[in-house]
Amino acid sequence: MGLEVLRAGLQSTVQDQGRFGYAHLGVSASGAADNFSLTIGNILVGNPKHYAGIEMTIIGDKYHFKSDAFVALTGSEFEAELDNKSIPFWKRLPIKKGQILDIRSTKNGARCYLCVAGGINIEDVMGAKTTHLTSGIGGLHGRILKNLDELEFGPLDDLIKPIKKVNDSITTDTKIIKVTKGAQWPWFDKNQKNKLFQHQYQVTKLSNRMGLRLIGNAIKTKKGNEITTAGISLGSIQIPGDGQPIISFVEHQTTGGYPIIANVVSADIRKVGQLKAGDCFQFELISFSSAEKLKVDQEKFIHNLDHD
Repeated sequence: MGLEVLRAGLQSTVQDQGRFGYAHLGVSASGAADNFSLTIGNILVGNPKHYAGIEMTIIGDKYHFKSDAFVALTGSEFEAELDNKSIPFWKRLPIKKGQILDIRSTKNGARCYLCVAGGINIEDVMGAKTTHLTSGIGGLHGRILKNLDELEFGPLDDLIKPIKKVNDSITTDTKIIKVTKGAQWPWFDKNQKNKLFQHQYQVTKLSNRMGLRLIGNAIKTKKGNEITTAGISLGSIQIPGDGQPIISFVEHQTTGGYPIIANVVSADIRKVGQLKAGDCFQFELISFSSAEKLKVDQEKFIHNLDHD
């Protein structure tokens, strides 16, 4: 039971919800860049939420299915065809042995997900299947998928009742990214803080799963742009010497020496995962209580899907 990669896309990897508990060893959690979409994909095919799927970036893959399967495509919508017939996203679909699933270019955001009933059956590394490209661990030999790679599906023993589809209007509006105050917020005067929120920032080509480098208003601190090396969390917005913000992302370094002006709220990390080079957006400052509510609302949405 499984599939073969006939044409590998730009950067496709096996991802799950992440590898937690190893930051002290310098290994960040990694996991799906848009874990909200991966979770919903798993619910659609009846998998437990932590199961691994395939994350595709900008350009998708072409697969030959070696067995019957149930699949779901989620995330940003890509051009997708099953045996040359267009197929929808956010819906559970049957695939027969021998069929060809062709996922081409994105129509909007950066990433889409392929979830298969049973999940992608790959060996756990440090408790997770997720690919950590920076350190070359997890997934399929710690790397992106290549032509002629074969992936096996897991057993169907733990499947739960799937849902057939979700509202196709699940979209990711990346025009606004909400943030809360960061550890070094007091290091910036009012004028510099305002600069972060006044105008749009653009994602540069020097962006990847490790971090998104932005260009826009340059920001300076009152104390210089270096701090004693400290731990960095997912979504930290660092201000290096050139004043152009960097958003730490799923494969971020676990320590850093730049001041952190703000942090992307948990509920909006999925939006960061759908930003690609050239995209423009604006930061919006919100309170910690508002950030918590957004996260709770997101979890309620998933819980309600799971219990329909």
